[in-house]
Amino acid sequence: MATTTTPRTAGTTAAGRLGALTRAELVLLVRNRTALFVTLLMPLLMIGSIRAGLDRVGLEGTGMSLVEAAMTGGVGMVLLIVVYLNLVPAYVARREELVLKRLRTGEATDAEILTGTALPSVAITLAQCVIMVVAAVAFLGVRAPQRPELLVAGVLLGIVLLGALAAYTSTLTRTVESAQLTTMPLFFVTAFGSGLFVPLEALPERVEAVCALLPVTGVVTLVRAGWLGGADTGDLVRAGATALVWTAVAVFAVRRRFRWEPRH
Repeated sequence: MATTTTPRTAGTTAAGRLGALTRAELVLLVRNRTALFVTLLMPLLMIGSIRAGLDRVGLEGTGMSLVEAAMTGGVGMVLLIVVYLNLVPAYVARREELVLKRLRTGEATDAEILTGTALPSVAITLAQCVIMVVAAVAFLGVRAPQRPELLVAGVLLGIVLLGALAAYTSTLTRTVESAQLTTMPLFFVTAFGSGLFVPLEALPERVEAVCALLPVTGVVTLVRAGWLGGADTGDLVRAGATALVWTAVAVFAVRRRFRWEPRH
């Protein structure tokens, strides 16, 4: 007597799971007008603030024009706002709504859940960075990227670092509303100490040495060196090492401390 077997349902792939998570997160992002404003328009407003602030700072000896300093700092501002400021409330909201807890009962791994939540912000960040570079070169007279590989490496490293820092900051954040407070320390330290508003070369030597150790300074250094050139090998090695160390620390902290269920 012949027997029949019921075919087993194939499990989903990692790419399929990431795609589903990304589509769901993108829908939520589009529906959230505040998050959409922060993601799309706030970086442009902050770049204008950077340029206004540089009018009062002497750039002699930095090797940068006003526009070059503003646009390279603007790349760092896009990373800070679109990745970090956008992802902290996103992780908190999904946690408090029990979305993260439910997702962990399925096939998706922890890394896939966190990555899928971040991918829409990552895609917007990359698109904005490309538009900024093309527009600056085509319409503002900024020189084309001198070392594109360093520019790309800086942006990608910044995405990973700030994504990990966003996940960790969410563990310190009880509500979506309180994310406006918990994100401010890193935002202000990075904006004013990592060379976004004022290039480190324009600061006193001792202040520059301290600021060089901040989490995002290495990323900004790589971005500027990749776009404008001129950095020596030693500076690039130190910048890359600093950024990698902070990234490793942030990832380790997320693995140990990230909260998947609401805080009580």
